[in-house]
Amino acid sequence: MFDLSVIFDIGVVALRIIMPVYAIVIVYQCYAAMRRRRRPEKPLVTLYNMQTGLKLPVLFWENSIGRSKGSDILIDDPAVSRNHCVLLRRKEGWFVNDTGSKSGTYVNGRKTNGRTRVLINDTITVGNSSFEFRRGEEYDEKIRASWFFSRVSSKPAIKSWKLMLLITIFHFFMCVEAMFWNDGTNAESPLVMFGALAAVEWGFFFVSTIILRRVNFELESLALFLTGIGVIILVRQAERSAYVQLIAASVGMAVFCVLIKLIEDPDKVIKLRIPMMIAAVGLLLLSIVFGRVTNGAANWIYIGSISVQPSELVKIIYIFIGASALDKLQTNKNLIEFIIFSAICVGLLAVMGDFGTALIFFMTFLLIAFMRSGDFKTIILAVAAAVFGVTFVLKFKPYVADRFSAWGHVWEHTQDNGGYQQARVLTYIASGGLFGVGIGNGFLKQVAASESDLVFGLVSEEMGVIVAITLAIAVGALVIYARAITTRSRSTFYSISACCAAGLLVTQLSLNVFGATAILPLTGVTFPFISSGGSSIISCWGLIAFIKAADERTYAVKR
Repeated sequence: MFDLSVIFDIGVVALRIIMPVYAIVIVYQCYAAMRRRRRPEKPLVTLYNMQTGLKLPVLFWENSIGRSKGSDILIDDPAVSRNHCVLLRRKEGWFVNDTGSKSGTYVNGRKTNGRTRVLINDTITVGNSSFEFRRGEEYDEKIRASWFFSRVSSKPAIKSWKLMLLITIFHFFMCVEAMFWNDGTNAESPLVMFGALAAVEWGFFFVSTIILRRVNFELESLALFLTGIGVIILVRQAERSAYVQLIAASVGMAVFCVLIKLIEDPDKVIKLRIPMMIAAVGLLLLSIVFGRVTNGAANWIYIGSISVQPSELVKIIYIFIGASALDKLQTNKNLIEFIIFSAICVGLLAVMGDFGTALIFFMTFLLIAFMRSGDFKTIILAVAAAVFGVTFVLKFKPYVADRFSAWGHVWEHTQDNGGYQQARVLTYIASGGLFGVGIGNGFLKQVAASESDLVFGLVSEEMGVIVAITLAIAVGALVIYARAITTRSRSTFYSISACCAAGLLVTQLSLNVFGATAILPLTGVTFPFISSGGSSIISCWGLIAFIKAADERTYAVKR
């Protein structure tokens, strides 16, 4: 006769070993599917030099033409300006737009003024060079993809519904852990939470694939995987917070869908820049006027029992404003407007005392400024201004420096505010080992902010270091993915916004993980998708909408 307790113990150990491997498989399948189901890299059209017989492939929806080495289409002609013009594709067809060149841009011998339509077999003249506008099939040389995600794999991608099923089963296994590895109270609550989570996940999948008719669901699957882990981790810590997190995630999914539709036409986005700027500044001012100081920062607004963090929503607007179409960037390299807006945002965050978010905004500003201008002088100037600002803050607000007093000396401050949290994170990460102690069995949940600022430590303790690092890699790899897909984006607006959204998420991830583990000072920012916080998860879903929009399949391909 078998001893059921022995069988149960074996099952518990087996599940703890399976979960890290299972998490790696899911993250791998998500990114592998992102790489597949893509058209081969080939020219959209060809520019044929009638004098020399040279054929130039046009690979992107927006292409800079000029003598600069940074141009998408490089013309070796002294009469061509460094940034001469932009050749771009829209739903209505192809257009060329001169960007302030000295000699002008001509189509069929007529000088262009603003965006000018270009048809097959038309002649485009820049400087002393004339090109016939031909179909892409006429370029017969092989183009070699330079980025991992740009290379088309011959292997079939996993079906979206199968990927979703893998994720659902993983969340069910987490539910099983939470049900049986506890003190015996409310054993059914994780199961109820799992049912609600599964309903939301599959409901979103149905809306995306059946109603919106999207053929690719890999990025959303990855976000759902991370979101579900954050929700179930909360069940044994604060059940009400778990349901609030799930509701907020549902709102975030709605924001995701609305934002993708809103930015479908990059030309119309430009008209919303000023209203968005006003809205962003207004939200931050609301925090200053009505915000309640929490953990040293007045960044929370309470409406009854509901709390909102406006700065999280401003992250979406900030990237929305920072990006723009290529022909607009080429004709207006002056970043004064965006610099002023950025300075106002960072300044208001500093007044609130939310220096972690201010740092995220500043790092995002550097990325946007460089992608817009390609000018290192702008970056150096911005960094110099930031150093001055930090010095100013430390001089007139010396208490801010107290947050850094324990940095590098955590074990000397294990019983005071300087190192109490980080010391316990390091201790409980070690106790969790590779496979964790089981969901609900950790001790870090007794420490303040364990479900938000310290959630990397909580996941490490309860699910193991392997799972925690896998989740961090899952978010971090978004930068590689975003950079790769931007080569086929329909607009520079999508390229800049996708790279900057991914950069913002990774900056936030780094501050959270390195802050919790005492590599950096603790800044109080969240782990994307995992940390508890309704405003944070809505912001994360809004940010990945920019990455989704940069994928050429999002708007070009439907069922």
